[in-house]
Amino acid sequence: MAIRYDEEASETRPLMKTLHLHASKPDDVAHAANLLRDGRLVAFATETVYGLGANALNQDAVASIFTAKQRPAWDPLIVHLASPDQLSTITEIPALLASRISALASAFWPGPLTLLLPRSPAISDAVTAGRELVGVRIPAHPVAHALLQAAGLPIAAPSANLFGRTSPTTAEHVLADLNGRIDAVLDAGPTSIGLESTVLDPTQTPMVVYRPGAIASRDLLRALPRGISIKSYAPGAVTNRAARPSPGIGMRHYAPRATLVLTDPTPENLMDRAADQKPALPPEEQSSLRMGVLLPTGWPALAAAVSIFDWGPLDNPEILAARLYTGLRTLDDAGVTHIMAPQPSEHGGLYDAIRDRLRKAARPA
Repeated sequence: MAIRYDEEASETRPLMKTLHLHASKPDDVAHAANLLRDGRLVAFATETVYGLGANALNQDAVASIFTAKQRPAWDPLIVHLASPDQLSTITEIPALLASRISALASAFWPGPLTLLLPRSPAISDAVTAGRELVGVRIPAHPVAHALLQAAGLPIAAPSANLFGRTSPTTAEHVLADLNGRIDAVLDAGPTSIGLESTVLDPTQTPMVVYRPGAIASRDLLRALPRGISIKSYAPGAVTNRAARPSPGIGMRHYAPRATLVLTDPTPENLMDRAADQKPALPPEEQSSLRMGVLLPTGWPALAAAVSIFDWGPLDNPEILAARLYTGLRTLDDAGVTHIMAPQPSEHGGLYDAIRDRLRKAARPA
């Protein structure tokens, strides 16, 4: 039976013992797989971020994900598989879409691509939040693959953090949010990509990218027959939460506790925006301003900043992506009230994913 959690419990009060398992130990991987088969919650590394896994075919286990994360029921989950051979257990792909799905799977699985596919009756409304499509991914991380193979189950796994907070890229990040709320975390060190998967709905024409990630639209198009087109989801198009068709498109998401302030990608604009922060606050709040900054490598330091995180070169999106969530968490832990962050220029590809996460993190609640 899945463990039930007290939704009203303090985020800091332990409700149970969370095991810190290590991916380098085969017995720990086997133990994590056994926990998943028993309906328990296990956080594990993928190449994108750490996911919070539960048996996707067990409604009690799935419900425990929402309770542990304090995640609203209207936000659907992504199901992770060990191989495409398992697709038939959770999806029913129409013949007309089979070649399109096959081309995408051959090109990008295993990897950081989530496809929204027609679900089978085995997948409950709790996983899809009542939608007819289920998000499916086959992760490339060797530890995730080993765990999925050992469990022998489709595993529902959103990011392993409290809902709306910055996604975790290390086991320590997971424990900072969920220690005492989940059964175990399988520690495999830092994730490599650092941002969540690209989410694509291939059932529509044109196909829709709901969340940009490491796999860009131009990459997707190269893998498909000519004549197929892709459009990006417009966040303002759907305001009703119950109508949101995909994971990861909440208006405020991936957010630090501090107020995130975005600037243009120049040192001059960063300095100007930083200078504007104190005068913009009410007089009674000005003395409590503590500024942090995600500072690109080589940029001059802000004299007003009490904490600076070396984000990496602004012309290296792989480093920026991998260090983004660590930077936001590090500055939060330093007790800053405001975080200044330059938005990279619109160069497409992974830059789009970085800008997407920054903008969602900076939106008001």
